[in-house]
Amino acid sequence: MKNLHNALQLKQLYLLKQLGYSYTDIMPSKLETESIEIPEDMISLQKVVSGCHLCELSKSRQQVVFGEGNENADIMFIGGAPSSTEDSTGKPFAGHAGEILTKMIENVLHIPRPQVYIANIIKCKPANNRAPEESEAQTCRLFLQKQIELIKPKIVVTLGDTAYLYLTNDNSPISKIRGTVIQTDEYMILPTFHPSYLLRNPSAKKETFSDLLKIKELL
Repeated sequence: MKNLHNALQLKQLYLLKQLGYSYTDIMPSKLETESIEIPEDMISLQKVVSGCHLCELSKSRQQVVFGEGNENADIMFIGGAPSSTEDSTGKPFAGHAGEILTKMIENVLHIPRPQVYIANIIKCKPANNRAPEESEAQTCRLFLQKQIELIKPKIVVTLGDTAYLYLTNDNSPISKIRGTVIQTDEYMILPTFHPSYLLRNPSAKKETFSDLLKIKELL
């Protein structure tokens, strides 16, 4: 409960920052957190996330894109935000980018896609497929952190700049950091290019292939 309260206060502070405040005496409004709890199992967590209205994205979404896959997976893939296709289907990495990701998982790692877990930093699609705003990502981050905590993956693969930034708070460009193994107390992080980037830049597939081989070595 305390973590959720802090996340909601942080959201309001980010909104003030976007309005131009560098310092403010304005206190965040009293938050009604008694009716919102972070469950300790995936089914209950999905129900909470599906009914979430903590940010403006909830007003325009078709469906919440919670995540899917093996809840005991050794590998977890995390993208930035749902696309229009994901918003309409409720499934992460649908459409052409999803096809590329499936090939990455099954043809290189030789693991069936249902045996990994796939999610996004935020659970609702931003308008015009824009990148998530900082306040949106920080508000939704608590849910993603609970997913990671429940799954207990050995390796978290961040796909693209957005996923890496909001999971690690490191704004290094993906072109510089990709393929680097980052050890945390609970799991390893390996950043690589987003599948949608590979659709636009096929020449980057070679580097992504190298990153995936590193994942195989780590396992």
